[in-house]
Amino acid sequence: MKFFIDTANLDQIREANDLGVLDGVTTNPSLMAKEQIKGEASIRQHYVDICNIVKGDVSAEVISTDFEGMIKEGRELAALHKQIVVKVPCTKDGIKAVKYFTDNGIRTNCTLVFSVGQALLAAKAGATYVSPFVGRLDDISTDGVELIRQIVDVYRYYEFPTQVLAASIRHTMHIIQCLEAGADVATCPLSAIMGLLKHPLTDAGLAQFLADHKKVNG
Repeated sequence: MKFFIDTANLDQIREANDLGVLDGVTTNPSLMAKEQIKGEASIRQHYVDICNIVKGDVSAEVISTDFEGMIKEGRELAALHKQIVVKVPCTKDGIKAVKYFTDNGIRTNCTLVFSVGQALLAAKAGATYVSPFVGRLDDISTDGVELIRQIVDVYRYYEFPTQVLAASIRHTMHIIQCLEAGADVATCPLSAIMGLLKHPLTDAGLAQFLADHKKVNG
């Protein structure tokens, strides 16, 4: 499974990348706003800055809601850097845009997916990635991880090449659950990625090794 970090914070991206396990980055307008990146020129330069840190795919989201606006904006985003994947919402015009981009050699991430039906349409349109939102489904008492499992089963049965990118991951256990469900990618906050390192037996074992070494070596 690939690891993407879900942030627009350059320091966090660098920290995750320095681990040597980062495969890409996802962003959205909310994450850009959190970093106080304002203005189209600044936002687009920020995408380029991200691409210059990581080697993998970087999802850059359109903010237009109509087909023509998505196409114009998506083409401009894709032209920024070869690593850019155009992120498009799973709406009627969004699916049409995914098909257009696919036919014109532009990779896409179909986002805000909450059902198998939406994932099916995205795959049929040729999306590179589909992003089901695990945490937001959990928030309304629906099993987000089960949706990941269902989409993976459908894609494998029908041999769709679209990759399942588990999004809206809130914590480390979500990563493990999505791994077990067969997700191709998990996009996570840095805290969830770092949480994979934590285990009390590792800490206790290291402390014991260091204490024993000190006993015999002073």
